[in-house]
Amino acid sequence: MNIIKRKSWALSENEATPEDVFLNRRQFMGGVAGGAVALSGGLGFAGHALAEGDPSAGLYPVERNTAFTLDRDVTAEKVSSQYNNFYEFGFHKNIASAAQALPIRPWSIVVDGLVAKPQTIDIDALLKEMPLEERLYRHRCVEGWSMAVPWSGFQLSELLKKVEPTADAKYVRFETFNNPEVAVGQESQPFYPWPYIEGMTVEEAMNELSFMVTGVYGKPLAKQFGAPLRLALPWKYGFKSIKSIVRISLVDERPVGLWEQLQPSEYGFWANVNPGVPHPRWSQANELLIGTRERRATLMFNGYGEQVADLYKNLGDEKLFM
Repeated sequence: MNIIKRKSWALSENEATPEDVFLNRRQFMGGVAGGAVALSGGLGFAGHALAEGDPSAGLYPVERNTAFTLDRDVTAEKVSSQYNNFYEFGFHKNIASAAQALPIRPWSIVVDGLVAKPQTIDIDALLKEMPLEERLYRHRCVEGWSMAVPWSGFQLSELLKKVEPTADAKYVRFETFNNPEVAVGQESQPFYPWPYIEGMTVEEAMNELSFMVTGVYGKPLAKQFGAPLRLALPWKYGFKSIKSIVRISLVDERPVGLWEQLQPSEYGFWANVNPGVPHPRWSQANELLIGTRERRATLMFNGYGEQVADLYKNLGDEKLFM
């Protein structure tokens, strides 16, 4: 007899909302539950209207990987596309209009460092080469809110395999663009340590959940989400979700990210979702689902512990939030 062991984050079939009720992309356009975040500046879906002119638009929608399911409804696109942290374009959530100034073609990504085959890869060539799929992921921000998003993209490990990390590579360093001429946040805060940097271990990067995002809601990634290439790590707090990536480097020393440089007592390297370790200024025990009035208890590793807990079993002296 075959015994099926469900993932810790998966619903049983009889508990799940029918796919044609809440996952149909046309229904995302239909409305937002009570308490939704207000739209900013009348932008509406302008970000995705522009995305439809993206040269990669013909690649989407991509096939969904049904191994990745949710314990909640997908957040309406109207909400998630208008509630964005992207500090290059402002220190508030309503940055969608400002983010449209970012030119995303031409765009290339340098993958270098401790690798056998360093490469500079054009984004459209990369999109055609990588095995694109859609995954439903939860996203938990360190600020205490959460959403659920249908990301499209590919496993980070697939890209790293192309460049063949050497045995000396211990960490992966990510870097975003630096263009204060179009990024009003970079222009208005020149004393910040731009460009934005984040890092993770090679073991974390090779985990099946580490996902390079190229699209969302069945379309190319809108600029406010971090087009044309961002990172999604569903078990980590949101400041480990670097956007608009231009360089990925394999290194032997632990990278120090932008927020860790600014405030190491609050935003550390590990950044794992851990409701038992409060932020110095607020609790992490629960979260508010944006677009609704629902508040939920936060799960350890955002509910993905079965896939990632072993990565941290020898870190007893570390606060996993920090």
